[in-house]
Amino acid sequence: MGTNFYRIPTEDEMASRKKLLIDRINDMELSSRNIEGGFEYVVLNNIPNDIPVPDCFDTVSPWAEFLNDMKVHLGKQSSGWKFTWNFHNNHYFSNKEELFKFIRSGRVVDEYGDLIDNEEFIKEALEWGQPDGHVFNEEYVRTHEEFLYGPEYYDKTIDGLNVSSHTDFC
Repeated sequence: MGTNFYRIPTEDEMASRKKLLIDRINDMELSSRNIEGGFEYVVLNNIPNDIPVPDCFDTVSPWAEFLNDMKVHLGKQSSGWKFTWNFHNNHYFSNKEELFKFIRSGRVVDEYGDLIDNEEFIKEALEWGQPDGHVFNEEYVRTHEEFLYGPEYYDKTIDGLNVSSHTDFC
């Protein structure tokens, strides 16, 4: 059992997203074609052209646009383990400096919705399980035969951080 942590937008960012959502809804043409198509519109280079196109491969609804990257998993703390970071295959950040900049650009909440001071979260995450917490690596798997995973599943070390090879956490 452990606790997952997430980066969520700031209140100012949420206000901007809300305004954009309201603008998109107010601009909706209530035609039968748009209703059938779920009011999705084509996205070109992340800039919507505001023309609803049903059944298009690369479409987004105003609500999906509002929710995009709303809650980004940062990592997990578990008893007996070092804190494990989630780098999302380098989608949001690829190193420690970018990670901390990303964290500081928003707010941090735990899986229960409790808001945590960004600097306090970073400090606690860096200290969690130090110095001798478990890391899911070859040594750990060798001593715990119930795990039959190969090296592609082992945690990585990036800039001194324990980073999961997975992006899906429980």
